[in-house]
Amino acid sequence: MASVSVVIPTFNREQFIEKSVISALKQTKKPNEIIVVDDGSTDQTWNVLKQLGFSKSTNKNISLRYIYQKNKGVSAARNLGIEASKYSFIALLDSDDIWLKQKLERQMTELMQQKDTYRLSHTEEIWVRNGVRLNAKKKYSKSGGDIFKKCLRLCCISPSSSLIERSVFDDFGFFDESLLACEDYDFWLRYCAYEKVHFVDERLIIKNGGHSDQLSSAHWGLDRYRIYALEKLLHDRNLNPSKHRKALEEVISRLEILINGALKRNKPHSAEALIRKQSVWKNLLTNETGSLKN
Repeated sequence: MASVSVVIPTFNREQFIEKSVISALKQTKKPNEIIVVDDGSTDQTWNVLKQLGFSKSTNKNISLRYIYQKNKGVSAARNLGIEASKYSFIALLDSDDIWLKQKLERQMTELMQQKDTYRLSHTEEIWVRNGVRLNAKKKYSKSGGDIFKKCLRLCCISPSSSLIERSVFDDFGFFDESLLACEDYDFWLRYCAYEKVHFVDERLIIKNGGHSDQLSSAHWGLDRYRIYALEKLLHDRNLNPSKHRKALEEVISRLEILINGALKRNKPHSAEALIRKQSVWKNLLTNETGSLKN
């Protein structure tokens, strides 16, 4: 079975990270290395990890490695961990999430059986908020195959559920470090525009939510970041015409949300700028639709 590097970005998560790391260590398919990238923590994160056997050494032969960087954001931390890793598959794990014991084994077994079809796998998940298990709404249910249209509307792959062949990062690049939030939405969108994803229909991770430092809580107006990701995609000249139109429709819809929000907050100048941007995309969609009819 192929070798796996686990990459865990963290920032001031001393109360969570021990359980996350232990869940990786207890996998039935043992990871070949675990790399924790500390994005400038000021708490006891290092002391917790030191007790678990992590080393600050830069020697790549050490299987439990701790890398510290000045605070640059989760994307920079993930990217640094991916670049520092040395094995053919990368499993991402957020430092407040937990894997069930068979997570890696189930994914790797199925992915190896279909390695000519898929390079990225994800799983179903259990949601926990403030210690209480939640029943996820149907629209948040996961799936596999061509999920591009679904990715337009939702961030439909959790980083902690993903197992990714290293070559994916060579072909699609890394997480966008300019995004303060929705960096995962951006990455999955770029990938799913061109490739299918493998899906294990089992709840193999526990996602812990409800704490104030989560990116979705820390940054207002997440649609700003989704629009940025969509506009990046729309400038991709190799994008399938049908998918390009779907992305156009989505960016127009999300701009409408921001326009209405600006008007409600009595910010007419912001609304006008957004309306001008929306008009550009609307005109492009009209032209593309007209060309299709002709």
